[in-house]
Amino acid sequence: MQDAIKERLDHYLVRTGLAPSRRVAQELVERGMVRINGRRSKKSEIVGAEDRVEVAASDRPDRRDRNSAIEPNGSLALEVIHEDAAVIVVNKPGGVPCHPLQAGERDTVMNAVVARFPDTATAGEKPLEGGLVHRLDNGTSGALLIARNRGAFEKLRDAIRAGRIARRYEALVAGSLERKTQIDAPIAHHAKNARKMVGGDPSSANPKRAGRAATTLAEPIRRVGEFTLLSVTPKTGSRHQIRVHLASLGHPIVGDTLYGGPAMPALAHGRFWLHLCDVAFDSPAVGHVKVTAPIPQDLKKLID
Repeated sequence: MQDAIKERLDHYLVRTGLAPSRRVAQELVERGMVRINGRRSKKSEIVGAEDRVEVAASDRPDRRDRNSAIEPNGSLALEVIHEDAAVIVVNKPGGVPCHPLQAGERDTVMNAVVARFPDTATAGEKPLEGGLVHRLDNGTSGALLIARNRGAFEKLRDAIRAGRIARRYEALVAGSLERKTQIDAPIAHHAKNARKMVGGDPSSANPKRAGRAATTLAEPIRRVGEFTLLSVTPKTGSRHQIRVHLASLGHPIVGDTLYGGPAMPALAHGRFWLHLCDVAFDSPAVGHVKVTAPIPQDLKKLID
């Protein structure tokens, strides 16, 4: 196997969903709960596709403490791009989780949000998510909506489920896509990897294999060398929808190696070229709002 597609064990655990963060991955390794080809491992060990990596199920991140509140962390950077009495919108950095998965995690967007806007901590239904209205994958950046009270949370969650919150992404993909394309294909959970999604089989009688209906519109903006910059609008909200749909066209996202995208050394580990640029919604406090999240420098420098 080529060295270029090998990676450190702690990076691998995060990318494949076996650990929610590098800190948790390193803790699992240090406790002897990760084995490579049947033997105990080191966090700096290099693994490849030919290696069998196993994590003891009983010692994966403990989620029994999900009722714990989000810990404020005012030391984290936070770019607020809209604020009113009902909702805030932040420009999520790539590579940062939206919210903690267990008590004690402090390096997520919501830790920073709660430090600056304490009312968001109790706005939602789940203590570790606070008023988070929707999520973005760790490797995705862009506009993230957070409600400031329970009434706003319920209204915005209903709106996003009903498709009344418009979202437009930009994605840099492999190859040349020359015309506007609509992808209508269901998306299902991967049979073995809980963090990965696959194309569903509409003919299957098993709901898990059939998946959920999903629609994505992709339109080329311009060519960037051997890649194409796209404007992407999801019409539904299935998990990893854009990533799976673009990969199914033969145009996976640059840096998204989980779905076959080309590796991009200029991007941080786990980061890929997908950014939620624009959101438009009705705020319970001020009415219709349209917010644009500037493209961050790590993505911008690859297309300028």
